[in-house]
Amino acid sequence: MINQAELNTLSKNDKIDHFLLIRRIDLRSTKSGSDFLSTELGDKSASLNANIWEGFAELAARGKVGDLVKVAGTVEEYQGSLQIRVSSIRLARESDGVSPRDFLPVSKRNLEEMKKEFNQKLKSISDKHLKKLLPNTFSDERFEKFSLAPAGKSWHHAYIHGLLEHTLEIISICELMCEFHSDLNRDLLISGAMLHDIGKIEELSYDSAFEYTDKGKLVGHIVIASNLVRDEIKKIADFPVELENNLIHLILSHQGKLEHASPVVPKTAEAIALYQADELSAKVNAYKNAVDSELKADSNWTRFIPLADTDLHKFNLSDSSEKNTKKSLFD
Repeated sequence: MINQAELNTLSKNDKIDHFLLIRRIDLRSTKSGSDFLSTELGDKSASLNANIWEGFAELAARGKVGDLVKVAGTVEEYQGSLQIRVSSIRLARESDGVSPRDFLPVSKRNLEEMKKEFNQKLKSISDKHLKKLLPNTFSDERFEKFSLAPAGKSWHHAYIHGLLEHTLEIISICELMCEFHSDLNRDLLISGAMLHDIGKIEELSYDSAFEYTDKGKLVGHIVIASNLVRDEIKKIADFPVELENNLIHLILSHQGKLEHASPVVPKTAEAIALYQADELSAKVNAYKNAVDSELKADSNWTRFIPLADTDLHKFNLSDSSEKNTKKSLFD
């Protein structure tokens, strides 16, 4: 890996002389008809927009999402957000000794600890049918893919090992709900939490950049997961139909609303618990990441975040204006 400052440590007027990963690349035109190349370039820590106004013919013809480029330029501010003013840019060469995988964000949690935690939760299932289903579904090769995959392309847990981290968060939330509501079927709910997003191992590609596969776009992770689990259930003799239907319902309804791509809405207590656990894990992670990466210069506020439908605030306890006043916002 090339030794270079991470993007999230740079400020306005800092110089750029970096290898970066193409996360978006579009040829566009101004109102006057002049062409320019609009890109989003990133490393593990952040991404910045970069509009290229000249010398981009080769990059426009050959460059694609997931390629690495060598960029020289300056960090500047535009409408409250940092971007790169490019002075030169080229596609990376094999002789540069850089790999796209080195530029993908990675979970801050230890992978082996997460694998161990997941296997402990799997072993805690007591229902004899689910106890057969889960190890079969998370076979060695499939579990390795599950452990490597991000949970999303860009919104939440969008980093290597993110899917495993997200799943463990949901399991913990569901277990807490089982403590509050002892009549919930714990084995069913925890199994649903483990399986609900397994379709993302086929929905997303993550070798060089996070993108949707053809299957992911055409079928989607919910249907992929449902089909995968049904196929594994067929291999288990006398698997109860009622248990199968309730488990599949958890997978199909976990996004909560039809307009959010769930084929059905939650219709059991376990299903609503899983949906809300999924929402809580995803939204908190997404908001934290947005605050970390999208703060406007010299501000505790982000730019407007379309997926949140608002701008977001970062509470800074060390801010002297916060420390030296005890007045409420409503005083």
